[in-house]
Amino acid sequence: MRSVEKAYYERRAAEYDDWWLGSGLFASRERPGWDDEVQSLIEVVSALPTGRVLDVACGTAFLTRHLRGEVTALDQSESMLEIAAERLPGARLVRAEVPPLPFPDGAFDRVFTSHFYGHLEERLRSEFARESRRVAGELVVVDSAVREGVPAESRQERVLKDGSRHLVYKRFFDPELLAAELGGGEVLLAGDWFVAVRV
Repeated sequence: MRSVEKAYYERRAAEYDDWWLGSGLFASRERPGWDDEVQSLIEVVSALPTGRVLDVACGTAFLTRHLRGEVTALDQSESMLEIAAERLPGARLVRAEVPPLPFPDGAFDRVFTSHFYGHLEERLRSEFARESRRVAGELVVVDSAVREGVPAESRQERVLKDGSRHLVYKRFFDPELLAAELGGGEVLLAGDWFVAVRV
């Protein structure tokens, strides 16, 4: 992730959940089926087996709080981790820029990540996938579904409540193609807004 994007997520922390909840700057957006699909995604996350789980780029822990087991929540943003800490009283919180992942081989049963992989350019994608395989036996990736009228890969201009504008690299995914890109696996959710795969 580039430094400009890191600054964006640090500044966005206080309003990040607006995207999930359809509030704030997202209140007027037409997103048919969004709320139902967010609930379906939460159910997918909640149904993952209990284990030693690393959530990479946990953000505000909107989804992290639904993971079961011994959870380590990692993010590069101090502001995101401050919010996550309130939601995850029993979790270990780690501030780090990844990849690489600052953990020993086999430290976890599962690496989980939501809306992080789609911000990684090719070199970092490959490194992240390798590092995930090194520290855990399973990888679960949640990200945005490809949809009509939206480029599968682009740099998006994003505006925050303070009026600041930020360019962010973003990909959208077909779930089967994402699973294949990660080395083959199981599609857990194939929605209009979200995809989730386990490899």
